[in-house]
Amino acid sequence: MTTEENSSALPLPHDDPVVSAGLDIAMKWGAALGGPEKLKIAFEALEPQLKREHQIRLRQLDMQREATARAEENARAAADRMVRLEREKRQHALWMTGLYLGSVISVAMLVAGIYAARDSWWLSLVLCGPSLVAMGKLYVLRRNDPDDMRAVSTAARSAANAAQQAQPPPVP
Repeated sequence: MTTEENSSALPLPHDDPVVSAGLDIAMKWGAALGGPEKLKIAFEALEPQLKREHQIRLRQLDMQREATARAEENARAAADRMVRLEREKRQHALWMTGLYLGSVISVAMLVAGIYAARDSWWLSLVLCGPSLVAMGKLYVLRRNDPDDMRAVSTAARSAANAAQQAQPPPVP
């Protein structure tokens, strides 16, 4: 079988100049070191050191991998903290806006109820009654209970009925 027939066969030293040059160098080194027996002894003495260096390198690679994983986890945790902090800032701003808006509306309703009490007491009842509590609860606490809305509608209905009964007769 020739090289042309089987491409997986190794080239012979005389066929390949690189292989023959490598073999020549190996022969010269073998002769310089004192023959194959001394070379074998040198390799056997060198083998434990190579194993130790290999183990050290494996441990270094493991430690490097672990350090990279820790750094990635720390970066991910820092990003999560930043996202959570931004979300908390937005939520705080929303709550504070609701608090301010609820306070302003409640004070405005209270002032309007006191101002309107001179002329129409029923309007004062609507502005300062359960609707004031319901609006404050809606904006400040962000809760909307059906019972509050029923109380507001009942108060508004009773105030409207009382206002119709207490109207002065029309002037001729």
